[in-house]
Amino acid sequence: MDNSATRRQEIYDKIKESSKDEFILSEMKRLGFWGDNEVDFEKANAFLKEERELSSNLTALVKKEKSIEDTEAFIANKHKERKKLSKEKQKETALKRALIRKEKAAKWQQTKKEEIVYIGDGYSHQLNDTETNVARLKENDLPVYESAKELAEAMKITVNELRFLAFSRKNSKIHHYKRFKVAKKSGGYRLISAPMPRLKRAQHFILENILNKVTVHKKAHGCVKERSIVSNAETHVNKAVVINQDLQNFFPSVTYKRIKGVFKSLGYSEQLAVIFSLLCSESKILDLSLLGENYFTQRGDRFLPQGSPCSPAITNILCSKMDYRLDGLATKYGFMYSRYVDDTTFSGNQEQFKHITAILKYSKKIITEENFKLHPDKLRIMKRNERQEVTGIVVNEKLNINKKSLKRFRALLFQIEKEGIQGKTWNGGLNVLAEIDGYANYIYQVDKIKGAKYKSQVGEILKAHSYKENHAAKYASNSTEATNEHKVSSFFKKIVSFFKK
Repeated sequence: MDNSATRRQEIYDKIKESSKDEFILSEMKRLGFWGDNEVDFEKANAFLKEERELSSNLTALVKKEKSIEDTEAFIANKHKERKKLSKEKQKETALKRALIRKEKAAKWQQTKKEEIVYIGDGYSHQLNDTETNVARLKENDLPVYESAKELAEAMKITVNELRFLAFSRKNSKIHHYKRFKVAKKSGGYRLISAPMPRLKRAQHFILENILNKVTVHKKAHGCVKERSIVSNAETHVNKAVVINQDLQNFFPSVTYKRIKGVFKSLGYSEQLAVIFSLLCSESKILDLSLLGENYFTQRGDRFLPQGSPCSPAITNILCSKMDYRLDGLATKYGFMYSRYVDDTTFSGNQEQFKHITAILKYSKKIITEENFKLHPDKLRIMKRNERQEVTGIVVNEKLNINKKSLKRFRALLFQIEKEGIQGKTWNGGLNVLAEIDGYANYIYQVDKIKGAKYKSQVGEILKAHSYKENHAAKYASNSTEATNEHKVSSFFKKIVSFFKK
């Protein structure tokens, strides 16, 4: 019974594969009813195959005719077919788009690792210009970087970190500067923007590898190697008249465009000049608090921050032309000239008295033409019969410390030795031990004999209060970090010293 059913199913399957007539013909041949000599099986099979195809086509035409006669069914069927084709096409398109998105995402990730294509509104359009003046860089003995990737590798950071440090955000929860006030010697406070550690390292790289290698005018003494407030003051010792002028808002008046111009003039591409300028500048920040979150909102154009290690070096390069012009003016009228950051000083002998008016008039003209501005309240004309000071150093007959300041300093040291440091300050500073240490070094720099005595006295005070140990424990987690912190701290003390006026 089972064999019979199986056999019947096999017959049905063979008929479906061909046709009933073809199956009968093949069976008649198999069973020997017809031989090859009696029947041309090839023609018979071809005939039956053609008949089957015609029958199938006829059936399809009849079915199509019936469907056309039923208009609604025909339209519904066409919609069904189109919908099926549409879904298949949508699926194919979705797969293609997903593949394209995946390829784009992978390409973008690779691009971000190697290039900087966006760095903030108003700056990114300049990143496409990568033309570097290699000849000029080599002429100035400066390192050649032709892309953001090369710069990041030289800094030993990733391109992503370089982008993060240079990115200009209008509103952000992150700010790369710590701001605080430093008391001025003349009263009031000066706002200092000290870069955070990662940005500080980037700025020190720029300072040591690029800015410090640029030759500046010989009369510029501020933050220049082997020059100091002492070398600045020595020029004006024992003169009949000393004229001191102060440049108003010196660092803030150096805008982003002027900073970028400095790096472009050195030979770097527009792209790298933009990155360098963003690393070395900041904008006015408005602190906001919203829903428990703190935000930093930029206001106005970017400018040189007071507190960055790069700021004095950039201004020295930027002021080279002004220094040449002012030095030439001084030479014309028999004066001596020097500049320490934002302090310009002229000095001369008795014969130059008649030219004081000319010096004041034309120096103001030159400074204005160089896009700086003189402070209206900080012009001092000091003659020999009064105390002559240049960057805080008395220069009447020899380099000396202001007697009143020295007397106050001696009194403070006596009080600290007797009563301790509680409630004691020097020039409004917050850390009296750091302040007296800095001032003792300042005295030693001006007068080594006198300074050695105060350094020794201050050293005993610092030792008694474990100043060095406490400082190391607070700011250095390991020996490497301690060394780096000491270098940064030393430079920062120099910055603060000339901000206190």
